[in-house]
Amino acid sequence: MLKRYLLAPGPTPVPAEALLAMAMPIIHHRSPDFLPVLDAAKKGLQWLYQTKNDVLILCSSGTGGMVGSVNNFFSPGDKALIINAGNFGERWTKICKAYGLDVKEIKIEWGYTVRPEEVEKALKADSSIKGVFVQASETSTGVYHDIESIASIVRKYSGTILIVDAISALVAHDLKMDDWGIDVLIGGSQKGLMLPPGLAFVGISDKAWKFAESAKCPHFYFNFKKERESLAKNQTNFTSPVTLIIGLNECLKLLQKEGLENAFARHRRLANATREAVKALNLEMFTKESPSNAVTAIKAPGGLDGQEIYKNLRVNYGITAAGGQGQAKGKIFRIAHLGYADTFDIITAIAGVEMVLKSMGYPVKLGSGVAVAEELLII
Repeated sequence: MLKRYLLAPGPTPVPAEALLAMAMPIIHHRSPDFLPVLDAAKKGLQWLYQTKNDVLILCSSGTGGMVGSVNNFFSPGDKALIINAGNFGERWTKICKAYGLDVKEIKIEWGYTVRPEEVEKALKADSSIKGVFVQASETSTGVYHDIESIASIVRKYSGTILIVDAISALVAHDLKMDDWGIDVLIGGSQKGLMLPPGLAFVGISDKAWKFAESAKCPHFYFNFKKERESLAKNQTNFTSPVTLIIGLNECLKLLQKEGLENAFARHRRLANATREAVKALNLEMFTKESPSNAVTAIKAPGGLDGQEIYKNLRVNYGITAAGGQGQAKGKIFRIAHLGYADTFDIITAIAGVEMVLKSMGYPVKLGSGVAVAEELLII
């Protein structure tokens, strides 16, 4: 028997409270029974997003939220500024080009974060830029971008909105949507919110809603105006993912019981322990600056293949972490500390890495990384 451990940056483990709630008999999405369910989810997401505005709930992966955040606020030919610092920055570029936007990129070497002054320089040089697109946590590289500083720059431009992919950053990082002036904030169910894949969440500012009034990109399924109208009646525009929304409420209850600040602190603590344990094994971080609290990206050592490390963790020890993506494939492996994660998830991950590396011929003293993690995680 091989026990399984899920330590990937999505999907993440689902707590028993949510699993049990989702196992209850299904209810109809247009029945009175569902109205209080969606109302609770709506209020819980406003709390999480730290916003007075509604947060739309879409039946899709997080990428659906990204697509909708392009085709609901822009028209073909509109200028878009993309922070391209990894695999998901590249995805912003692909989506914007698919809808005919005029794309300009700030390209950042993988493993590094964008300098907010680069965004300001680009906006000063071209005031016709209508959207700035960025990841909060670039999952492919383990980097966190300074969203607060970027938002403080973009909010000065009345003709420009800031669209933030926070799919792997929600819960792991403090993102104050209203206070900072984030215009569009996108989340996904299978990350910090501890649910199976299938839901995307989009918070929208008053400023962004004004952009929606003149947007001409085609859209049908991801129609944010209709979703907003439906949400006012505690409905979704199309068939609601009832079971997932029931589970969402359970996960929001757990987070509310923990408290936002405590949830952020837990993710910081787990991330720090992971990084310091990795350094104790004489491994090099792939992330050169501003590491994310959601995931740690580690360089494969001594000519070893990062995909083989990831594979051996899964096949031999039942630990599903993550390999590299895009240009980082084979060069790195990644360990998540996101969502339903705590002390012994990190200790298990580090112990697994030690054992895999030793079996692959890398000189490692067993227990050296685990000892560091234990010291940092003692309560």
